[in-house]
Amino acid sequence: HAVYTSPQSEYRLDPGSTELSVPFVWDSGDGFKVTKTYVFRPGSYVIDVTLRVDNQTGLPWQGRFYRQLQRDREDASALVPTYIGGVIYSDAEKYEKIAFDDMDDANLNRTVGGGWLAMIQHYFLGAWIPQANESNLFYSVALGNNRYVLGMVTDTKEIAANSSGDFSRTQLFIGPKVQSMLEKLAPGLELTVDYGWLTVIAKPLFWLLSWSESIVGNWGWAIAIVTLIVKLIFFPLSAASYRSMANMRKLQPKIAALRERYGDDRQRMSQAMMEIYKKEKINPFGGCLPILIQIPVFIALYWVLLESVELRQAPFIFWIDDLSTRDPYYVLPVLMGISMLIQTKLNPPPPDPIQAKVMMALPIIFTFFF
Repeated sequence: HAVYTSPQSEYRLDPGSTELSVPFVWDSGDGFKVTKTYVFRPGSYVIDVTLRVDNQTGLPWQGRFYRQLQRDREDASALVPTYIGGVIYSDAEKYEKIAFDDMDDANLNRTVGGGWLAMIQHYFLGAWIPQANESNLFYSVALGNNRYVLGMVTDTKEIAANSSGDFSRTQLFIGPKVQSMLEKLAPGLELTVDYGWLTVIAKPLFWLLSWSESIVGNWGWAIAIVTLIVKLIFFPLSAASYRSMANMRKLQPKIAALRERYGDDRQRMSQAMMEIYKKEKINPFGGCLPILIQIPVFIALYWVLLESVELRQAPFIFWIDDLSTRDPYYVLPVLMGISMLIQTKLNPPPPDPIQAKVMMALPIIFTFFF
């Protein structure tokens, strides 16, 4: 609750200067003074924070240096469920989410050597990064009224009478989730770009996306290139799936005849169908299994596109001037729906009429979602 003041009301970085120091001072009036200094550098989202204690009271002083982040609760969109909340990192537990609900249930109270803590949201984060050899107590507090605090505090430090002392420098990062930048700041900080359990697949896809963008100079075309590369890699599986579907289409007249012959006798119907599959050497699941193998990769690609701040405000072509927002004229969702409808028509309809109607309705549903 100490009130800090600054010697100047305005600070500007001089041309050619490599850093700008902004000090804030609290003077108790009885010989005790604390100077907290923020150091800014051009082109950097990292702010160095130092704390110096000048104790001229004639008595020894003990205290701790705390750094914290406070924010209001904000729930993610249901259609874009990116994580919003606290995260901490330690050598022992690695990357760990401290959600608002967790803070409501119990206060975090853990001693951590090095590490870091952050409040993150879609595309951006604020993070406190102490020295690697420094021990801090990581804590959280639910303040009420949807306000939450995540912070760290040092061990107690003693400043002898009539002397001065410094606490270790801490870094404060406030900026976008640019992975190449975060990797250089602290171990695991790039994990705030949260791909979830598909990180092992998503990271190579992001590397491929970045490489493609470095070649063509456009993130939209890079997405198209990555999609084509992934489809080419999975072409043997896709070809097997299409062959299986084509064979199933050839059997549709025979299956229709069996349905007429056995009517509602599902057991006899199933037996007869299995005999046909065996005779024709067709696996009824042959069209599904290759698709199931590909699903995790395309879900990972979806998370890469969702989490990559590089796509924010990145233009593509014509009217698409921001790849992180919706198509204002809905052209792309409609084209997607038409292509999905064509692909559905190319596949043999399911034997169950209800399933067939559902499959035909899916392109419309997904067009609405997109």
